[in-house]
Amino acid sequence: MKKSLIAAIVLASASFGSSAVMAQVVGNTPQVLNLIDDTAFFGDTFEADNEGATFADRFTFSVDATVGMNLDAIISSISRSADVGLDITGLALYGEGDSLLSTGSSLQSGAVDVWTITYNNLGEGDYYLQVSGNLVSDTGASFGGAVMLAPVPEPETYGMMLGGLGVLGFLARRRKAKQA
Repeated sequence: MKKSLIAAIVLASASFGSSAVMAQVVGNTPQVLNLIDDTAFFGDTFEADNEGATFADRFTFSVDATVGMNLDAIISSISRSADVGLDITGLALYGEGDSLLSTGSSLQSGAVDVWTITYNNLGEGDYYLQVSGNLVSDTGASFGGAVMLAPVPEPETYGMMLGGLGVLGFLARRRKAKQA
């Protein structure tokens, strides 16, 4: 009886230990995006022997502009087949206080994963992009991406554009009237 109880305890603890390995979280987070002229590359690399591990890498950045900024980002990973490397399962943009602002969309999944995200009119403050996924094999794996911030056009820009189109229309009409 005593031996079977000890064997049951050993078996139970071994099964708990194996599930803990499967739930291992890997990744290098947070990473600060070094924005140069409002654009940056980012990514992460994972060592071999991490099959079943998950990651949720954060890439932080700040917006200091007095005008709003539009954000566009893309991430991808590539492997020989869908069951090798990693699987990207999410891309999201968060603001201050960990508030979710936008979720990305998957354009392609499998051997090649491609995700994009957009957001309009980011105000001054601190933000982060979060890339989530899991490692589907014991090989090393990596993902990479790019982010770009662009100023939101001011209303005056549209007014000047419409005014310029009006002047061009007037000149075209005047030229047509001279030819007739």
